[in-house]
Amino acid sequence: MRVVVQNDKTRVYRRDALRRRGGARQGGVARRGGLLRGSLAALAAAALVSGCAPGVGPAGSDVDPAAGQQQALHAPPARALDSYATKLRAEYAARVAAAKRWGLTKVPLAAPPPPRVKPRIHTRQGFEVDDHEELGLPPVFTRIPTDQKIVFLTIDDGAEKDPAFLRMMSDLHVPYTAFLSNDLIKNDYGYFKKMQARGVTLNNHTLHHPYLPGLSYARQKYEICDMQDIIAKQYGKRPTVFRPPFGNYNQDTLRAAQSCGIKYAPLWDEEVFVDHWEYREVDQDLHPGDIVLTHFRGRGDWKGTMPDMVRRFLKKVTDKGYAVARLEDYL
Repeated sequence: MRVVVQNDKTRVYRRDALRRRGGARQGGVARRGGLLRGSLAALAAAALVSGCAPGVGPAGSDVDPAAGQQQALHAPPARALDSYATKLRAEYAARVAAAKRWGLTKVPLAAPPPPRVKPRIHTRQGFEVDDHEELGLPPVFTRIPTDQKIVFLTIDDGAEKDPAFLRMMSDLHVPYTAFLSNDLIKNDYGYFKKMQARGVTLNNHTLHHPYLPGLSYARQKYEICDMQDIIAKQYGKRPTVFRPPFGNYNQDTLRAAQSCGIKYAPLWDEEVFVDHWEYREVDQDLHPGDIVLTHFRGRGDWKGTMPDMVRRFLKKVTDKGYAVARLEDYL
């Protein structure tokens, strides 16, 4: 207690003393609170190590956590990360085994996730028809605009129906896109249903695989739009992607395609066969976003099988550091 004399009057100030005593009490409470929090933290850490995090009852217990507790506490972060790493190792081991099983010397590279915002697709310069942009006709292109080292495999017509090819592509998880002509698939629609069940998109390649610029607008519309109807009937969905046979088209082709729901008309930059590659570009090389063409063919047309063609395709793209992506994910 401090006594102060002022103007002959004595004023007793207890305020300072009270403050000192109150501060001491508060400091003690703070110290005790700190110890308590430290103890609780130690207990929580021990609980995580032992697998008894809050919300987790005794072994075999059916007791649910109290309302508001996070369900994530049932799976401690370390355990979840370990489980994820185990899954990744198992997936890679399966890919290694599949590559070896199908005669590949390297494991195909995994494609990156598709973009959240899809790229804008424009008609390649020199591939336009009259009033292409003014009429809003489907773009004709040979490459997807991207800086990533990916290519897209597309397979035309449907003549060869090799079960080993389906197994190979499924085992290796290699995506591809099919362009089908009815004349070549009608003897076995079921083969392509199996393909579709494996995640492959089935697109339009006309009814009879004709040279379209030599036909009238009405005949071209019949070739394209009736194939739309057949794909919808057999496979449950009308395509929005169309490839003209031989890569030949004119304004009537694109107008007819547009009239029955086609939005894109991709061509290709490279073509792969069982024994060689062919290139559109003068540098004779792959580029990010290139579309690669091949055909459903076997020993009747090639000196090998479709799995032989896939091996040649995957060897080149993997050796050059490219992954194979799914075309529809970029359209």
